[in-house]
Amino acid sequence: MGLLLKVFIPLLGLVLAYYFYSAPANFHEEMLRGKRVIVTGASSGIGEQMAYHLARMEAHLLLTARREAKLQKVVERCLELGAASARYVSGSMEDTTLPEVVVKEAENTWGGLDMLILNHIGHSYFNYFNGDVGHVRKLLETNFLSYVAMTTYALPMLKESEGSIVVVSSMAGKTGAPLLAPYSATKFALDGFFSSLRNEFTMDKVNVSITVCVLGYINTENAVRVISHVIHGKPSPKEECALEIIKSGALRQREVHYPPWEVRGMLLLRAISPELLDSLIRSNYNVENIRRT
Repeated sequence: MGLLLKVFIPLLGLVLAYYFYSAPANFHEEMLRGKRVIVTGASSGIGEQMAYHLARMEAHLLLTARREAKLQKVVERCLELGAASARYVSGSMEDTTLPEVVVKEAENTWGGLDMLILNHIGHSYFNYFNGDVGHVRKLLETNFLSYVAMTTYALPMLKESEGSIVVVSSMAGKTGAPLLAPYSATKFALDGFFSSLRNEFTMDKVNVSITVCVLGYINTENAVRVISHVIHGKPSPKEECALEIIKSGALRQREVHYPPWEVRGMLLLRAISPELLDSLIRSNYNVENIRRT
């Protein structure tokens, strides 16, 4: 079954890929030059790599994450790489006042905003659901409600600039992955909220794009540390993933899938045979390496 997961799903994605809109070849780095961009979760992983790509494209950057010392280093590196400007606001999105603080910083500094990239996540576990409802509630605050709050505060500026919202989600927000129940719930919530909001924008003729990023297994330090002993397969590179996310936001795409053939194949199989997809996902787990908490 593990071999089937690696071979059949990508082939299925190749055969039916025309159902999905992938980034065209007309992306140019100049699209981001001088743009005012907020990136959350920017102290490590995909967020850090997005900051570096945007810096090379000469964007203005406002970065936020929990770890101030790491953020300072990322900002310094962004300036070295050519960012038009770079600054940060440190704090945890568990603090319900932080989204407004970050957006106000952008407004006071730039007087506007062109792109909001929502990428942060709260700490969770990779294990069987242990019945801790409080943890689910706390994770929803960080992984979902703070995204809604950031969008709400940023929307007036984004409407004025006809800008973009980029929401970093996961395949766990499209199908229920084992051992990720609280995390998966927050990602499903993102998909539902921002898909609904996109429709409202269209109905109300609001020219603000929403891109939802559906990601597979990426080689961020946290993901590799938490799940590498359980999941078969090699993670995809965070640097390339970060670039694809930026491209999709600049091109105002509805969704981006990365790694493309793996994610698209899984989405198609979910539509055709969700039971088979569930079986394939379960077969990709080393259950004997899971220690219940």
